[in-house]
Amino acid sequence: MTDKIITKNLDLWYGTFRALKNVNAGIAEHRITAVIGPSGCGKSTLLRVFNRMNDLIDGVRVTGEVLIDGADMLLPRTDLVTLRKKVGMVFQRPNPFPLSIYENIVFGERIHAGRITRDGLDEIVERSLKDVLLWDEIKDRLNEPALRLSLEQKQRLCIARLIAVRPDVLLMDEPCSTLDPQATARVEELMRELKNKYTIIIVTHNMQQAARVSDDTGFMLLGELIEFGRTEQVFTAPRDRRTEDYITGRYG
Repeated sequence: MTDKIITKNLDLWYGTFRALKNVNAGIAEHRITAVIGPSGCGKSTLLRVFNRMNDLIDGVRVTGEVLIDGADMLLPRTDLVTLRKKVGMVFQRPNPFPLSIYENIVFGERIHAGRITRDGLDEIVERSLKDVLLWDEIKDRLNEPALRLSLEQKQRLCIARLIAVRPDVLLMDEPCSTLDPQATARVEELMRELKNKYTIIIVTHNMQQAARVSDDTGFMLLGELIEFGRTEQVFTAPRDRRTEDYITGRYG
């Protein structure tokens, strides 16, 4: 397996608060990596390191290295627009733009690619919706407002909007937290499909979801990556007592 992302001695401070502590990990390409741990342990902070979203917060300082395809994206010369095209993010609550379904999907392509033919945009819309298993449901409604879609459809649309610009990595921060069990199952199925084309990192409080959908799992506690390995190993034979305590519900 090839590591798509490697962190080396990664630390992050919010002002004087050290939110990430010496995080070292390798995220494998074309696999789903889950990050679990109690609230406030640094899961979402770690996720946002990978596309430099933490840069938008005053007082943030990051040290160490984050290598994506061997290049350190923490360097000042990193083009953040290019980085965020390569590393896309899906949030807890679906956030479609107040535009048509069609315009939501081509929004990023219009920004990154500039002038492109209508036929080219049509192909991108169809490909992206098919990739998120949504084409058959809404192919006759492309000019309708995206805000009319169901919650699950909105989340899949947001994923389609990301993959329209052909990223390499998909970051998913609690992508099913607002969905019912049936919708959650469909999004999990989608993730399994998407890992054939993308590297996926998911933050979740739902340990059952992590066990179901991920190939690798990292357990975080108080800003530290306590344990990282194959999901089956982490859940059935954790090497650290703190991991076992969390998974078995002794705390957290």
